[in-house]
Amino acid sequence: EFSIDLMPGAQPISIAPYRMSPVELRELKTQLEELLRKHFIRPSVSPWGAPVLLVKKKDGTMRLCIDYRQLNKVTIKNKYPLPRIDDLLDQLRGATVFSKIDL
Repeated sequence: EFSIDLMPGAQPISIAPYRMSPVELRELKTQLEELLRKHFIRPSVSPWGAPVLLVKKKDGTMRLCIDYRQLNKVTIKNKYPLPRIDDLLDQLRGATVFSKIDL
């Protein structure tokens, strides 16, 4: 199991869903069913809730995004931030093969 460290006294935040077109709702259902089938997500009941939105990718498909901005406001920041991009690029010096993943 995982946990998120919250600021003392933080109360559950639940934001209303964003409005979606019928086409977007069908796409959302398709993507959620796929994520459930692959066991990447699971049903849950929680007092916390964040809205989702679909963003069109360059190839025309839709990316499922979750708006965690309100949750981030009550989250204790990680003491070990992500590495700087220029440090990561320095580590790639001399590399000849690269791969890409669309998260």
